[in-house]
Amino acid sequence: MAAKLKKGDKVVVLTGKDKGKQGEISTVMPKANKAVVDGLNISIRHTKQSQTSQGGRLPQAMPIDLSNLAIVDANGKPTRVGFREEDGKKVRFAKTTGEAI
Repeated sequence: MAAKLKKGDKVVVLTGKDKGKQGEISTVMPKANKAVVDGLNISIRHTKQSQTSQGGRLPQAMPIDLSNLAIVDANGKPTRVGFREEDGKKVRFAKTTGEAI
């Protein structure tokens, strides 16, 4: 099955503590059905000091379930993603505007 959300897509969070916030997908984990969005779902990671790093409390973006993310269309609103054939190629399009993503 083709991926509806990919790395680099601008998305908005639909539910949870970061509801309504926007960000860009940095990594997608299709088997876990999750994605990491830059600057969202931040958790504090406590790390020990080593020769190379200072250590302490480091903020880290945690994965968000793909069902809680929606891609942002050209108007800046959340939309669902559909697929269609254009010139023999399968392309993603925004359901709200009908534009290819």
